[in-house]
Amino acid sequence: MVTLIDMFAAFVAIDWSGAKGSRHKGIAIAEARGSEPPRLIEPGQIWSRTSVLEWLLERAAAEPTLFGFDFSFAPPFTERGAYLPGEPGVPTHAKSFWAYVDGKSDDEDLGVASFLEQVHRRHFYFGIADGVKADFVRFRTCDRELNAQGGRKSASAYDAIGAAQVAKASFAGMRLLHRLDGKIAIWPMDPLLESGSAVVEIYTRIYLRRAGLSGSKLRREAELEAALAGLGSPSAPLGFTPNDHQTDALVTAAGMRALAADPAAFAPPGLTPDIARTEGWTFGVL
Repeated sequence: MVTLIDMFAAFVAIDWSGAKGSRHKGIAIAEARGSEPPRLIEPGQIWSRTSVLEWLLERAAAEPTLFGFDFSFAPPFTERGAYLPGEPGVPTHAKSFWAYVDGKSDDEDLGVASFLEQVHRRHFYFGIADGVKADFVRFRTCDRELNAQGGRKSASAYDAIGAAQVAKASFAGMRLLHRLDGKIAIWPMDPLLESGSAVVEIYTRIYLRRAGLSGSKLRREAELEAALAGLGSPSAPLGFTPNDHQTDALVTAAGMRALAADPAAFAPPGLTPDIARTEGWTFGVL
């Protein structure tokens, strides 16, 4: 089993859902290193998805860093034996599927509106006209494992409507992963290297629960301080009131650092080679 404490110089959490042009408050990036308080990286910058990609590649080459993204690295596969059942020519492994999504999407800044709304429209829920939402809600093995532990993950990669939907962020993220493939280890699709940077999937609620909180969004500095204290981290002096994307990033960066002390972090019991190739796994679901 791999112990991460000495492998990475920093742990970086990227709240991906608020991309430029979305209805949210912008992508937020935070890092935790050593025993220092977690800090936001360029909090005043409006990050595009492509600027995050460029920054990550530069940072990964500069020092060994564990990067976390809060989107699903692949759609559910195990339950039905396919990502998009009934569609010919769709790959059956995550890396090939990333390339497929990228090749079928012509939207700017790694967007996926064309893929979701035109190429494979029937697989995604956009509203009541599509029928019963429950028919679209499918989960991966790690999502079901998280929910069995009380994780309350309810959003599905096939849900494309509403404030809580994750389809757009996740499929856009798959385009990003395709561009990272071969340049940086993407766990668990790739094995963790003995040295160098890596990318993992994150879910903020895991770390909020590890901190002893309910898992709800943090919108006050006092709540942020309590979460960081619960993770054994010093508080983060900001000088301004953070939004919930920024608190998510700060808590998750500190949580990733705390998880590094657990030798099981990269060896969860439910992760099999087939699941690693097809669905992936969320870092922190043990």
